[in-house]
Amino acid sequence: MPEFVYVIEAQLDRQSVVKYDFFHCFHLIFLNLAQKYYFCVLFSTEINQEMIEDIKKACQVMNEGGVILYPTDTVWGIGCDATNEEAVRRVYEIKKRADSKAMLVLVDSPVKVDFYVQDVPAVAWDLIEVADKPLTIIYSGARNLATNLLAEDGSVGIRVTNEEFSQRLCQQFRKAIVSTSANVSGQPGAANFSEISDEIKSAVDYIVGFRQEDLSRPKPSSIIKLDKGGVIKIIRE
Repeated sequence: MPEFVYVIEAQLDRQSVVKYDFFHCFHLIFLNLAQKYYFCVLFSTEINQEMIEDIKKACQVMNEGGVILYPTDTVWGIGCDATNEEAVRRVYEIKKRADSKAMLVLVDSPVKVDFYVQDVPAVAWDLIEVADKPLTIIYSGARNLATNLLAEDGSVGIRVTNEEFSQRLCQQFRKAIVSTSANVSGQPGAANFSEISDEIKSAVDYIVGFRQEDLSRPKPSSIIKLDKGGVIKIIRE
């Protein structure tokens, strides 16, 4: 179980220390050394070992231009490096889908959106903050992504994932990751791993093991399109 430790040094008198309101979930240790008060905020995060190995392997495969099958914050998805045109082309081939139909990408933090969009409308930050379920936003003026990933008008759909595996995967990979449903175009989508066809499984370079036993049936994300002026168009609720 990896343990992450953050140590913060502060010059505080005893009264001010007492008045601080710390989250009860943290273990706090106070030390009085040379008239300084040190407090350590210790917390442990248990990371599933299977997840660690899956993320490591998936990143390796994508860095080499490969295609993966992985769980996301909605349904299972086919993914690759969103900046690699050849990898994106392979995803279209696997899905037997015309590359004129754009695919969305996942990032782990709202901060990353700025890197892939020339001018993010201010309303986008509010939408991301208040979203209570997965939300894909289509932005105009995409940049720093494979050109064959974008729509004909240069837009791209980006979703900030809060799901455990896909969020950590994006953090580790440090680039946007393609996320498109794990099915051949025109065929029913797969709600969970058990519904993914053998055709799709045999076509990718790596299949993530994490969450394969999860039989829940998550719904697709909501989709909103924003133009440069911040006008909102609801594509899917």
